[in-house]
Amino acid sequence: MAGAGLSTPSGIPDFRSPKSGLYDNLQQYNIPYPEAIFELSYFFQNPKPFFTLAKELYPGNYRPNYTHYFLRLLLDKGLLLRVYTQNIDGLERVAGIPADKLVEAHGTFASATCTVCRRSYPGEDFRADVMADKIPQCPVCTGIIKPDIVFFGEELPHRFFLHVTDFPTADLLFVIGTSLEVWATMNMGRE
Repeated sequence: MAGAGLSTPSGIPDFRSPKSGLYDNLQQYNIPYPEAIFELSYFFQNPKPFFTLAKELYPGNYRPNYTHYFLRLLLDKGLLLRVYTQNIDGLERVAGIPADKLVEAHGTFASATCTVCRRSYPGEDFRADVMADKIPQCPVCTGIIKPDIVFFGEELPHRFFLHVTDFPTADLLFVIGTSLEVWATMNMGRE
């Protein structure tokens, strides 16, 4: 199980660390509260802040660190059953963890879906728009194309539930860079 702390040595901030965390440094996006940047209702009102942040976090801007390669070493030695990651940075993929060994619990930039017609797109199809500070639009219906990142208010990916049998069969579980806790007050008072 991996969380944001896995990628902080790669230069990606975690979410809640005082002063250095992502939520403490979102003033530049002119959002009403930090979590709004990952809320569906706010995204549909104003997708620009999310795509501005996505440009910074987009895979390819950062490199895996030793811990990502440790997971790859476990794979190479035949000792890795699966990596469950809360990260959306894609660094596990870059380190060489294949898709069948990876469960991206909070989604991925590797694929995207039109918010209107629900067509699926490879992540690279809209990367150029994000890098050019444009909001990606579906070429079929002109709806907004949203990376398959799990926002507040969305279900976890189906793949997350496909492999729950991994846990009782594992000999050892590494928990790296996450407390495995959800901040209970995050959505209090907000829909």
